[in-house]
Amino acid sequence: MIKQPAYLKKGDKIAIVCPASKLPRGIDSALQIFESWGLEVVMGKTVNAEYHQFAGDDTLRTEDLQGFLDDPSVKAIIAGRGGYGCIRIIDALDFSLFVEHPKWLVGFSDITVLLCHVYAQFGIQSIHGPMPYTFDDATPESLASLKAALFGEEIKYNYQPSLLNRNGDMNGVLIGGNLTLLVMTIGSASEVNYDDKILFIEDIGERPAAIDRMMRMLKRAGKLAKLKGLIVGAFNELPDEKIHFGQCVEEVIWEVVKEYEYPVWFNFPVGHIDDNRAMVLGTIVTLTCV
Repeated sequence: MIKQPAYLKKGDKIAIVCPASKLPRGIDSALQIFESWGLEVVMGKTVNAEYHQFAGDDTLRTEDLQGFLDDPSVKAIIAGRGGYGCIRIIDALDFSLFVEHPKWLVGFSDITVLLCHVYAQFGIQSIHGPMPYTFDDATPESLASLKAALFGEEIKYNYQPSLLNRNGDMNGVLIGGNLTLLVMTIGSASEVNYDDKILFIEDIGERPAAIDRMMRMLKRAGKLAKLKGLIVGAFNELPDEKIHFGQCVEEVIWEVVKEYEYPVWFNFPVGHIDDNRAMVLGTIVTLTCV
């Protein structure tokens, strides 16, 4: 059974933590935005911590996140940024009190591990959306979508589709996130059931060959055959290739899923881009392709 955390209201307390990489700069503008929404913001110890590339060592990041998972007065936990590190601490976390008092977990990129885990293990919804480190460059639409998701307002997106889209209507439970991290969860406690779901994917800095490899891994693992639909977000900052792969990212993904009959959307505004719209994992969504 899917569990939905309580939507936020003015006066609620939220926490900002960094369960993965360290913050390279301040996030004062994000704090001001949260406060303008009427929220009380508390900062975790990891926000100003660093240990090599991480926001503190594994022990500190685990304890920081654990404290807010256990605190019933905190109604949402926002990851300050992604990077790398969640997979190093996910199995050390105790979610027993979190399950009794679910709260919104928010982030994207490396935070995909955390979002998938709470849905796979406990059926609890979470929000794949902008993080404080990205607020300075985020579009107004992106930030508005995060606020709407947190406060339970209606979310409706219209966007310019790609010519490769396979049109059709979709209705189902939404899952997804960063493609690399989705592949990394296969066979683990954080692996989500893909059957009858609408999957969205995005990634950054991956060559078409790597994307091809990961998509075919999902296919071989039986993750793509029984979907109700596929939403393809941004795949940006592709590295230069000494030898051209021969297909662009859209063509790579289409080649893998073209045999199926479900709708496929490309060019959706989600991922490592300024217009990164909030997506509520575990919620039932309806999409119409025209």
